[in-house]
Amino acid sequence: MSRYVVFNSIPFATRLRTAYGGREFLECDRKRAAKFLAGLSPHGPAIRNRYGMKTTASTTGKDSIDVTDAGVTYTISVGVGSPATKYDLLIDTGSSNTWVGANTPYNPTSTSQDTGNTVNVSYGSGTMSGEEYTDLVALSDTLVIQNQSIGVAQSAQGFNDVDGIMGVGPVDLTEGTVSNTGLVPTVTDNLYAQGTIPADMLGISYEPSSTTGVPNGILTFGGADSGRYTGDLNYVPITTASPASNYWGIDQSVTYGDNTTLLDTTSGIVDTGTTLLLLATEAFQAYQQATGATTDETTGLLTITEEQYSQLQNMYFNIGGVTYILTPNAQIWPRALNSVLGGQEGQIYLITSDLGSNIGSGLDFINGFGWLQRFYSAFDTANAQVGLATTPFTDAETN
Repeated sequence: MSRYVVFNSIPFATRLRTAYGGREFLECDRKRAAKFLAGLSPHGPAIRNRYGMKTTASTTGKDSIDVTDAGVTYTISVGVGSPATKYDLLIDTGSSNTWVGANTPYNPTSTSQDTGNTVNVSYGSGTMSGEEYTDLVALSDTLVIQNQSIGVAQSAQGFNDVDGIMGVGPVDLTEGTVSNTGLVPTVTDNLYAQGTIPADMLGISYEPSSTTGVPNGILTFGGADSGRYTGDLNYVPITTASPASNYWGIDQSVTYGDNTTLLDTTSGIVDTGTTLLLLATEAFQAYQQATGATTDETTGLLTITEEQYSQLQNMYFNIGGVTYILTPNAQIWPRALNSVLGGQEGQIYLITSDLGSNIGSGLDFINGFGWLQRFYSAFDTANAQVGLATTPFTDAETN
């Protein structure tokens, strides 16, 4: 129940992949889920702590789980050099290299140093190749990194609307990406090593929004921002069940209303790159039956009528002995964003969908963006634990 009072917080903007309209939006989540279920590209804290700072289980290319196969992405404005050039970078917990130059060109300054090394990084659906520099990197006025390794893209495929990536995953994922180099310290590693932040930890808070591409989240380096959540921040250890233990895996039970058990205590993950709340097939079917929802042919999501919405009940998530309530309004897709889904104006869509695997797989749920935006989350790599708390927006009626 620890609280950290820190001020190393920076805003980020949420982007929904509008190219994934209709059923493709749901399929994006399911394809990502299939990689988790297969245990590809392990990058959770338990893996890192088991092997130290280096693992033998990293994956690159089409089998990686990174920002390029996420249905929801997050961007941050980062300054590089002195005077700084600003770059809009994707925040990626599934990769660890930081690079620029996909659109805005890199501008060397007095703080820039060409190492002579080459950089090559492959993602789920994109690639980057170029040169390595070290440079001054400013995430904010207080989060400034000296001599940070950055890639300068000479070729970048799949990054049309951003300038590059800021990788905040474990350092082992950088192995083999830079010539003449073993592991490349990440921005988080260097912030910690240079004494800027007190712990290897990230805190994330959201403000539910009816628009995309605008600042509606806060990323905190080095701790949890107690001003962003209400009550206690409760920590739970990473689950021991595989494959969930390879990622930010937790144990939880899920109940709908007072009497409908969807999942007895089982393992799954929290994932900022998954858009929806995904439940194992039997749990999803029980939820559909309890709500009376039908499947929308256009989007593939569950849909309900106004009358059914008025009767929708809370979902209860018991995590580490603490119950987190997903209200009826939190269970529906923001109606102002129905066009992103390819859905109809005014239609009510539910964010709970089928994970595509049966209960007992070792990963029976994914609490994605739709769930996480109602709670504060803290990802504590050093202690292999996840912290969760309510926020002023847990009970919001914005959808």
